[in-house]
Formats: sequence, structure tokens, C-alpha cells
Amino acid sequence: MATKKDELKKIKEAVEGNSNSKKAGEKEEPQLTDLPGIGPAVAAKLESAGIFDLMGLAVMSPAALSDAAGVSSAVARKAIQAARNMLDLGFSDGLEYAKKRENIYYITTGSKNLDELLGGRGIEGRAITEAFGAYGSGKTQLGLSLAINVQLPIEQGGAKGKCVFIDTEGTFRPSRIKQIAEKRGLNPEEVLKNILVARAFNSDHQMLLLEKVSDLIKNGEPIRLLIVDSLTAHFRAEYSGRGQLADRQQKLNRYMHQLMKLAEQHNIAVYVTNQVMANPAMLFGDPTTAIGGNIVGHASTYRIYLRRGKQGSRVAKLIDSPNLPDNEAIFWVSDSGIGDKA
Repeated sequence: MATKKDELKKIKEAVEGNSNSKKAGEKEEPQLTDLPGIGPAVAAKLESAGIFDLMGLAVMSPAALSDAAGVSSAVARKAIQAARNMLDLGFSDGLEYAKKRENIYYITTGSKNLDELLGGRGIEGRAITEAFGAYGSGKTQLGLSLAINVQLPIEQGGAKGKCVFIDTEGTFRPSRIKQIAEKRGLNPEEVLKNILVARAFNSDHQMLLLEKVSDLIKNGEPIRLLIVDSLTAHFRAEYSGRGQLADRQQKLNRYMHQLMKLAEQHNIAVYVTNQVMANPAMLFGDPTTAIGGNIVGHASTYRIYLRRGKQGSRVAKLIDSPNLPDNEAIFWVSDSGIGDKA
């Protein structure tokens, strides 16, 4: 009898211990349901709209939260204010901000020259890197190489994570991924398994897929890189002519801000390719101009202009960066992806 009592006592203590540990965990990381007016049903609606944590809710407007969750404006305002208070959103000194950026990782491009152009370690996490240029300039090839490199260990220039590839132009080729992987001595099947591909058929679908990326991260997928190839293809096709230019730019602006939010919230690197056009007003020099204008230019953290060089090489020119000087680098596209030799 004493043995049974002891067993029951142990079970009770174990159950209580688990519940206490859960409560302690909830206190450390508040959930949506901890907010006033946000119950399980409302939280489910928010999650279906792509809002999974307090940060996502805290940066919403009361009107947007009211529409997404089906609550009154007063409840929305109260929930947003509570989320902001819990997160302690405000100013921090430069030293504290520098500590927050210590967990940012970098993904090598495969070319030391190109990595040096981007600060020495490749493309940066929590940032949008945009590459624009004419067809055949190496934009997609760079993206495919990054999709493989992100899977490498950190000491080899990777991030030990997976890649999401949003394909808007039908440019993703598994055969090319296999070729690069085999040349590098990697397992092609394993490499392909770690690249999650989705074909976007219009701009609305393209925007919806960003919400799916949040779902993947919430479900535990170690997403470290998001590639959009190309960024502006659907927007350019669906909004043609001067009469629709304002609508196109507004929608593109919204998409760029969603990318920025995704990169910052989940600490992932974003690489986007962009189409170009010839500027007829440019009488001298290179008339190549990126699509999307200042909307894309201001939202991108790093902008690289790619073009063909001599003897099959490619030239990358850093157009804009918050911390690096404008410069150029030469790289090659070969069977093993991006590199410093043909």
C-alpha cells in the first residue's frame, strides 16, 4: 500500500512539476492569449492571418487587427497596447543594439571576391539583398548557389538551415541544384530536401506565400534563407501602363515591407532578384535601370547590379549599402555554382 502511495505521490509531483514548468515558460514568452480580449478563437484567426507572436500583433494598427481578428476597435487598441508594454518596445542605446545584432549570421556566395564586396562573409541575415541585371547576368545562379550554401555548417560559411524558394518565372531547376551539389561532394537528394519550393502564379499568390513562410517557421522548420526569383515579374505584368503605376507601387511597397518584417522577426536572410529596363532618358553610360524604382531601392538593404564581363565572367557592382563603400567584384558561374574561377 505504501508503495502505491509513493507511486501516486511521484506521479502527482511529476504532473505538478510539468505544469509549473509550462507556466514558467509562458511567463518568459507571453502568448497571444495572454493579451486582454484575445482568446483561443481570436488567436486562431490571427494565426490564420499570419500573426503568431506578440511582435507581429504589436506592430499592427487597430483597424488592421480589428479586421483580421473580428474584434472591436477598442479591444484591438487595448490588445496592441498590452503587447507593446510586454515587449518593452522603445529606444535602446547603441551598445545594447550592437549586442542584439551579435546573432546575425552570413551566408557565403561561393565566391571570395563577391563575399568581400558584401563585407567579407556573404549575404547578411535580417537584411534584404537585391540583385538586378539583364538576363544571363547570373542572378538566378547566385540564388541557386545560396540555396545550397545556407545548408552548410556555420564554419564553412553556411547557417545550418533550410531555404524557401519562391519561383515566379519558372527558373528553379532541380537538375542544376543536383549538378552543383555533386560537384561539391554533397548529397543531391539531401540538398534538394532542404529547399522548399513554391511556384507563384500571380502577385496575390506571391504575397500569400510569405504567410506560408511564417507557418513553416512556426512549425519548427529551420528556415534561414528566403529567395524570391524574381521580385517584380508579376507586378510588372499585372500593372501595366502609367494609369496603374501608383497601384503597382503601393502593392509592391506592401510586399517589400512584409519581406522586411519577415527578415527581422525571424532572423532570416532575404535574397531577391529584380528585372531591369532601359532608361530612354539616359544618353550616356549604362541605361540599365531596376524595376520598382525607389520603392524597392529604399527597402533593400544591399543592392547589387550584375552584368556580363570579359571571357565569360560576371561583374557585380554594389550600388547601395548602409555600411559598405561602392565597389565592384568579378566572379564566374561554373558547374559547381558561383566561384572565383571558370
